[in-house]
Amino acid sequence: MINPFFKNKGPFKIDVILKSANINNKFNYVETKIFDIKDLITASNKDITFFHSKKYETVASNTKAAYCITTKQLSKILPNSCKVIEVDNVLISTAMITKILYPDSVTDDFDSKVINIEKTLFNKTVKHGKNVLLGENVKIGNNCLIGHNSIIESDVIIGDNCSIGSNVIIRNTLIKNNVSVLDGCVVGKKGFGFFPYNNENIRYPHVGMVIIEDNCEIGCGSTIDRGSLSNTIIGKNTFLDNQVHIAHNNKIGENCIIAGQVGFAGSSTLGNNVMIGGQAGISGHLKVGNNVHIGGGSGVIKNIPDNSKVMGYPAKGLKNFIKDNK
Repeated sequence: MINPFFKNKGPFKIDVILKSANINNKFNYVETKIFDIKDLITASNKDITFFHSKKYETVASNTKAAYCITTKQLSKILPNSCKVIEVDNVLISTAMITKILYPDSVTDDFDSKVINIEKTLFNKTVKHGKNVLLGENVKIGNNCLIGHNSIIESDVIIGDNCSIGSNVIIRNTLIKNNVSVLDGCVVGKKGFGFFPYNNENIRYPHVGMVIIEDNCEIGCGSTIDRGSLSNTIIGKNTFLDNQVHIAHNNKIGENCIIAGQVGFAGSSTLGNNVMIGGQAGISGHLKVGNNVHIGGGSGVIKNIPDNSKVMGYPAKGLKNFIKDNK
């Protein structure tokens, strides 16, 4: 899916990219043009990717990327078709290259092109409150409502039969049909991605978006960050309670129920039919299977297989939790 929210300035020759990012071109790469930076799975032979943890060795060994930013140790896992760019800090180098290709993605300034809905064609087709602002190229389906003081920024797409509450900000987001986004939500802002380096924090550009599938509800005050290189996705028929935080790159499955004040760190995957009690925390880069139940207040710090019931910190099987807490 083409991302309508961030303009790619490529292609650039690989030597130009490496020089601009202050990366030593030890292999003297020159001619190849790089069109985009993508994750290991979606990268093509025109793209550059990155590989920073052995946790991803399976997908790294099958990547189709032309080049990969990685370490000398991890480089041995890559296929022969993928040329290696050895660096000391993979994530810092990846951030620098992403900035070159997407220079407008680091900051999250407000959309200066928004206008009052009453000055648009949607004034007659969308039931709306006062002081509703829309950006350029916004698309809104049939039978939609938008509450007071809400802002729908440029290029956002909202499907049919959607209800957007008051004091909501939506940017860098595609919303399907029959979705409710309740009061006070912020959807599509950049994630909390930065790396301490030489006494400063290097911001990682977030060039992904948020996709909310059909029949979802996003509770009051919830925040959903857009993806960094991939997208943040909320699956069909999933309901979020109030004050839930979904960080960048998370993939939430279908028919999930997530209670209030649950927080997800980045890049985790949640299966279908998952139920999570209030104030639980899900660490980053994890996989939670299908039909999993997670008790309130739990801390999930490792993968959870299908059909499990867990509770506690660190989260453990429910039977063991009850036994240990008699």
